[in-house]
Amino acid sequence: MTAFLGVETSLTGRRWVGPDPAVQRKAEALSQSTRLPLALCSVLARTGVEPGGVEDYLAPSLRALLPDPRGLRDMEAAADRLLSALRDRERIAIFADYDVDGGSSAALLLTWLRAMGHDATLYVPDRIDEGYGPNEPAMAALARDHRLIVCVDCGTLSHGPIAAATGADVVVVDHHLGAETLPPALAVVNPNRQDESGDLGHLCAAGVVFLLLVEANRRLRDQGVAGPDLMGFLDLVALATVADVAPLIGVNRAFVRQGLRIMAQRGRPGLVALSDVARVDRAPTPYHLGFVLGPRVNAGGRIGAADLGARLLATQDPFEAQRLATRLDQLNDDRRAIEQAVREEALAQAERRGLDGPLVWAAAEGWHPGVIGIVAARLKEATNRPAVVIALDGDEGKGSGRSVGGVDLGAAIQRLASEGLLLKGGGHRMAAGLTVARDRLDEAMDRLSTLLARQGAGTGGAGDLRLDGLLMPGGASVELIESLERAGPYGQAAPAPRFAFPSVVLTDARRVGSTHLRLRFGEPGGLQLDGIAFGAFDGPLGPALDRPGPGRLHLAGRIEINHFGGRNRVQLRLDDAARA
Repeated sequence: MTAFLGVETSLTGRRWVGPDPAVQRKAEALSQSTRLPLALCSVLARTGVEPGGVEDYLAPSLRALLPDPRGLRDMEAAADRLLSALRDRERIAIFADYDVDGGSSAALLLTWLRAMGHDATLYVPDRIDEGYGPNEPAMAALARDHRLIVCVDCGTLSHGPIAAATGADVVVVDHHLGAETLPPALAVVNPNRQDESGDLGHLCAAGVVFLLLVEANRRLRDQGVAGPDLMGFLDLVALATVADVAPLIGVNRAFVRQGLRIMAQRGRPGLVALSDVARVDRAPTPYHLGFVLGPRVNAGGRIGAADLGARLLATQDPFEAQRLATRLDQLNDDRRAIEQAVREEALAQAERRGLDGPLVWAAAEGWHPGVIGIVAARLKEATNRPAVVIALDGDEGKGSGRSVGGVDLGAAIQRLASEGLLLKGGGHRMAAGLTVARDRLDEAMDRLSTLLARQGAGTGGAGDLRLDGLLMPGGASVELIESLERAGPYGQAAPAPRFAFPSVVLTDARRVGSTHLRLRFGEPGGLQLDGIAFGAFDGPLGPALDRPGPGRLHLAGRIEINHFGGRNRVQLRLDDAARA
C-alpha cells in the first residue's frame, strides 16, 4: 500500500498508513445511509460495524452486552460459597493484587459485603517482601482466622499457597492465563482458564468480580432478598478496565461508558478525593482513568504501602479518603522521580544490547521493583517491541514485561516457567511478571526472544502510524469531536481516531515544561489550531519542531477538546509530523 501523503519516513521514523480503500468505501456508504459525519463513519468502518448495528454500537447497553455469569466455569459454586459465608456470618478475607485491577476488585467485594451488613478483611501482599500473588505464610495465617478467602486478580497459578490455606475455603476470581492444572481451590472463576472458550478473555479481574456479584444478586433475588444496586459499582469496573489495558470491546465498552457516567456523579469518596488532588476539574474520560487516576492508585503498591489503593477505593469516609488520596499523590510524585532514573539506565543498557531484535530487555541491581513495569512500557513504546525490565537482588531477579499487539507475552513467559528457565512467571497477552535466577538470566532472555520471534516480534521498525483520514483546520470542530466520542470509549484494541492535517504552516512552537511542546498551525492569516505534543523532547519530535525552519509540514494526531479557562477549543494532540 502506498504511504499516506507519501510519508515513508516521518520525523519519528515511522511510515504513515491510511485507511484501506475497502474501508474507505464502506465509510462513505455508511455516511450516506446514516447521514453521520464521514470521519465518524471511518471509525465505524474500520471497527467492522455494519449499517444495521450503528445505533447499538454508538450507544452500548449493559443490558444487551452483559453475558450470563453462569457461562463461566465455577461461577455458581463461587456465588453459592460467598452467599453461604454471608448467611452464616463467617469471617471472609479478600486477598488482592496490589495494582489498580486488584484494588478495584477488592473494593467491589468489600463494598458489596458492607452493603449486605458484613465486613471483610483486606490483605494485599507487599510487592518487595512477598511478591505477586498468594504466598504460603500469608494464606496459612489468613486461614487460621477466616473460613473463606477470596483471591482477586491473582491465584490461578498459586497451587502451593492455596494448599497452605488449611481449614478455609478458597475462591479465585482472576483473569490471568491458567496452566493445564488448577490450584486446589473450591472455585476458580477465570475466563482465561485453559478449559474456557476464551469468549470473555478480554475481561479484567474487576469485570469478572462484577459478574460474580451479578450472579450473587440474582440468587438473592430468587430468595426474595434485594441485593445492592450494582450500577453504582461500575465506576470501579471502568477504572480497572482502562488502567489494566483491557481491550475495549464487547461488554468492556459498556462497562467503561457507564462507569464514566457514574464517576461523574462523584458518589465514591475515594475517587472524588483522588480526582481533586489530581486536579481533574471536569467529567472524567478514559485518559483520566489510565493516565491520571490509575497511576496514583498504583503508587501505593509500587513504592508505598501495598493496600493504600484498595483502601482508598473502598472507603466511605471522606476524611479518610482525603488523607489516603493525598498520600497516594505524594507517592506518585516520588514514583516519577524513581522511574525517570531507572528508565534512563534501562534504555542505555538496552541500546548497548541492541534494539533491533524481537525482545528489548534490561536488568540491574538496585532498581526499584515498583517501577520496572512502567519502565518496560516505556521501552516497548520507544521500540515497538516486547520489553522486559528486571530488578536484580541477590541470587534472583524480579521482572515485568509489556508486549505489543499480536504478540502474546503472557503465554511465552508461562512457557519459560514450565520449561524451568524461570522460578515463577505468568500474566496475560499484553503484560506479564517473572522471577528468574541470576545465573540463568541470559539463558532465559535468549529463550524468550526466540519464542517471541516465532510470534512475529521484532519484524518492524518504529512501527507504522495508522491514520483514519485527512482533516483541514476548518473541519476540526467541537461538534465533530463530540460525534467521534460517540464511537468511544477508546483504548486498547479500540484506538482513538487519528487524522493528518496536510501541508500546514507552523506559526508558533514553544517548549512547555521540560519535555512538552506547544504549537499553533494553519494557514498564515487564516484559521489556526492549537496543538500539544507531550514528551516531545524525549524523542526527535521536539527538537525538530522547536525550530522547524521554512516550509510546510504534515501533522498527525488526535483531535480533542481543550476546556482550559472555561472555554472549549479544538486541540491537536500531536503524535507525529513529516516534511510536506
